[in-house]
Amino acid sequence: MFSLLKTRPKARKPAPPETRTLDVAGRLMPLTIKQHDRATRITLRIEPGGRALKMTVPKGLAAREVNAFLDRHQGWLLTKLAKFSTDAGLRDGGEILFRGVPHRIQHSGSLRGLTEAVLIDGRPVLRVSGMPEHVGRRIAAFLKKEARADLARLATMHARTIRAPIRSIAMKDTRSRWGSCSSEGNLSFSWRIVMAPPSVIDYLAAHEVAHLKEMNHGPHFWGLCRKLCPGMDEAKSWLKRHGSQLHAIDFD
Repeated sequence: MFSLLKTRPKARKPAPPETRTLDVAGRLMPLTIKQHDRATRITLRIEPGGRALKMTVPKGLAAREVNAFLDRHQGWLLTKLAKFSTDAGLRDGGEILFRGVPHRIQHSGSLRGLTEAVLIDGRPVLRVSGMPEHVGRRIAAFLKKEARADLARLATMHARTIRAPIRSIAMKDTRSRWGSCSSEGNLSFSWRIVMAPPSVIDYLAAHEVAHLKEMNHGPHFWGLCRKLCPGMDEAKSWLKRHGSQLHAIDFD
């Protein structure tokens, strides 16, 4: 006997995101297009650092409409991407921020030696050795080392204030967030923050340490964060204005 019970149709898996390269006035940008069941309009977002684009579209939207939207917004993209210059002048005579202060890059001419921040004739200079083509990499290594020293010191100080143990501290190059804190007490930070002013570095350390007590962004968390870093609002504002430029620098 055949069963008369009807089986429910299997739910369709969401369509995989489409990836392509978009030419924005000669600048080739990776673009991810994702369909969303609940989307009622097209949204286009520039990823942190200005290195990629992400687009969300209503499910089943025709490709010609997607292309038309992108064509209409070329001017907007060009204006927004202009501030994400990947050429930070990472060469002899160029300039880089270090703890919020512009430093002129000086190639020492020597193949060996440490990268160091010094004052020459009263002017901040970042002196770099090694092959000229490796200046960017050497600067990145220097910034990572200095970021670890700053953040380990500040995080330890704030953790003692609230009597919360830190299990580990790691430096990463994340572009979606400046830091993170796990429930086990593991802290991680983007080493690029060391290009920001000391008050901003301190805020980031305080923010992640506050998560050791409050694993959320509720009122108690922000109250604790402000207690650890009274200049929190100014630091957040600085990151909002300048953070993307720090993410955009290409050290390779």
